[in-house]
Amino acid sequence: MTIQQSLRKLVGDRARHVPRVYGYLKGVENRIERYRHSAARMAPGLIRPRPYKLMIAVTADCNARCHGCRYGRDFMPGHRLSFEMVRDLLDDAADAGFYSIRFYGGEPLLHPDLPRMIEYCASRRMRPYVTTNGVLLDKKINALVAAGLRDITLGFYGVGEAYDRYTQSPGLYRAVERGLAAVAERHGGTVQMQMNWLLMRPTASVEAFRAARAVAERYGMSIRIDLIHYSLPYFQEGPDRFLQFRPEDRPQIERVVEELVAAKMEKPELLNHTVVGLRSIPDWLVLGPDMKVPCTAYEMIWVGADGTVQMCYVTFELGNLHEARLSELLFTRRHRCAAKDAFGLNCPNCHCSSNERIMRHAPSVRRYSGQG
Repeated sequence: MTIQQSLRKLVGDRARHVPRVYGYLKGVENRIERYRHSAARMAPGLIRPRPYKLMIAVTADCNARCHGCRYGRDFMPGHRLSFEMVRDLLDDAADAGFYSIRFYGGEPLLHPDLPRMIEYCASRRMRPYVTTNGVLLDKKINALVAAGLRDITLGFYGVGEAYDRYTQSPGLYRAVERGLAAVAERHGGTVQMQMNWLLMRPTASVEAFRAARAVAERYGMSIRIDLIHYSLPYFQEGPDRFLQFRPEDRPQIERVVEELVAAKMEKPELLNHTVVGLRSIPDWLVLGPDMKVPCTAYEMIWVGADGTVQMCYVTFELGNLHEARLSELLFTRRHRCAAKDAFGLNCPNCHCSSNERIMRHAPSVRRYSGQG
């Protein structure tokens, strides 16, 4: 484990529950990384794999049928990772210096061994968190908390009927509200919840954000803005691409972003973005792959429900856990080349980690802070 990995783990353990301290330390790290990213344009060798975030799709099964998602239908259908495979994966991840471990899917709460996975992850002194649609939280949350889960992120696509339309599941939103209420009432002082609000054409209005914000504040959640995708292999754009933005939608997006910035200024801890990152959102959504900001995927590994190991959600396949352990796939020539290619955008150039990428890119910081 490198010195930087040790420091990030220390910060994660001690400061992440104190938002102002965590935000300050994150800002310091971003400033350091801006210098490194600037230097790497002339010296690409500065970009190397640096494990920190492991994303594990433990199952492809799902109990919703979201317009924008192929999980539960034709993406890795029927696949899920065994506890034994995840245990070995977590052992290798801990030894390599990973810290942030995301369990998702599909719908991870459908996996019968998820509590065991959480417990084992925590025993290896890494931070597990679960990304869920929340439908089963009222039934599953007690076992997950007992296993050591302290962080939940919730995919959120609208309030009430808007949520049900997007998930193509009438009545599902009521189950989500029951789940959120269960977490808040039983474990509100223990579990932190984050709403991942999906900004897409159907939710691109000030009214839609205010409705989502009201839900977040009711249940003590922070908010992360997820941007509708265009390159994820398990993403689909809906009939007539009705989820995707078009150039003529920019004024509408900008009105929403004005509301987001105002919310951030009013209540800084509500939104898990910087103001600079928020101001970049219209360009990410309208320019798509023409948004040229170096990628930080060199810090992550993605594992699919069929055992596929990639450096990021979209591309840079490194192998498969059914054929090799993670320890055999890390820091290979393929992995090192993938890190440089991702940074250089020799890839589909998605907008994952958009806020972090902006904050580590000096020209973008100047542009979106109004300094250049």
